[in-house]
Amino acid sequence: MSDGDDKEPTGPAGAPLLRVRDVHRRFGSGTATVHALRGVSFDVAAGTMVALVGRSGSGKTTLLNVVGGLDRPDAGSLHVDGTDVTALDEDGLSRLRRGRVAYVFQTFGLIPVLSAAENVGAPLRLARLPSAERERRVELLLELVGLADHARQRPAELSGGQQQRVAIARALAASPRLLIADEPTGQLDAETGLSVMALLRGVVESEGVTALVSTHDPVMMALADRVIRISDGRVDG
Repeated sequence: MSDGDDKEPTGPAGAPLLRVRDVHRRFGSGTATVHALRGVSFDVAAGTMVALVGRSGSGKTTLLNVVGGLDRPDAGSLHVDGTDVTALDEDGLSRLRRGRVAYVFQTFGLIPVLSAAENVGAPLRLARLPSAERERRVELLLELVGLADHARQRPAELSGGQQQRVAIARALAASPRLLIADEPTGQLDAETGLSVMALLRGVVESEGVTALVSTHDPVMMALADRVIRISDGRVDG
């Protein structure tokens, strides 16, 4: 069984980076059962950005959590970069999330007492990357997101848009294959949100990462290579 921590591609050449097949997820029981996902199937090609679109309660967040190994489906299968996510144990899922899959949330999730550089470097410190190599990677990522001059500032000293940029840089620290972003511009004004969306588009192209982004924003949909619509736990697109 794959443990999810090998960063080399494991799928056959030309295979989708993400393959979701007949995934179901239910919450509750009896008459109180909620069918959050109802037989969801789709593929995502490597190096593309896909917008996941749907109303609140449509199943977007549940789908993202299942894809990223934060939740387990009741039925169906998921493969990320050739790894069967549904076959992993808890340790394997943890390694998957530390290596191949990364998250960006609308609440940023930065550590308040750490500087921007320290937040970005936190995953690399956990991975025990040598100090000099870690510092080079952090510097490169802060440059990528346009925050090289804000490396020593803490989250409270940064704007919302800057904090989200730090969160994106942190998500990219371990060079993930798949970047999952759940409403990444939900707490930002329109202008700042646009700059963050453009950054995500640029990251897909410059870092070669694959991105699955849930959004209500038509601009993000326009920037995406593909739009998947979800309604009542089913997808179309």
